[in-house]
Amino acid sequence: MGKFVPKNKHKFDGRSCIYRSLWERKVMLYCDRSPSVVRWSSESIAIRYWDSDSERYRSYYPDFVIEYIDKQCQVRKKIVEVKPYYQKRWRKNKDKWKAAEEWCKHYGYDFQVITEKEIKP
Repeated sequence: MGKFVPKNKHKFDGRSCIYRSLWERKVMLYCDRSPSVVRWSSESIAIRYWDSDSERYRSYYPDFVIEYIDKQCQVRKKIVEVKPYYQKRWRKNKDKWKAAEEWCKHYGYDFQVITEKEIKP
C-alpha cells in the first residue's frame, strides 16, 4: 500500500491516490503516462449493490474511472477493477460487478476487471 503522486496532475480527477497493490500502482502509472488517457480517478464513485452473503445493500468503490480516447478517436469512459485472478470466482465480487455492469450500462460506461494476467510486468 502506498500513495501515488501523479506527474500529470491535470489528468488526475480526485482527492487522494492510494494504491493497495502493485498492480493498482501499475494502472496508475499507465493512466498518468498514457497519451490516450484524458482523465482518471481512483475510488471516486460509489455503486450500491446487493451483497448476497450478508443479505443487505452495501456500497462498492471501483478502483478506477478512466476517460480515454479509443482507436477510433472517440472519447470513452470505463470503470476498471483490479483483482487477483482467483478472486473472480468470489460471490461477493460477482455481486459488485453485476451492479457495476448495470451502472455502466445506464451511464454509458464500459466495465472491465483486470487481473495479473492482463497487467504486463
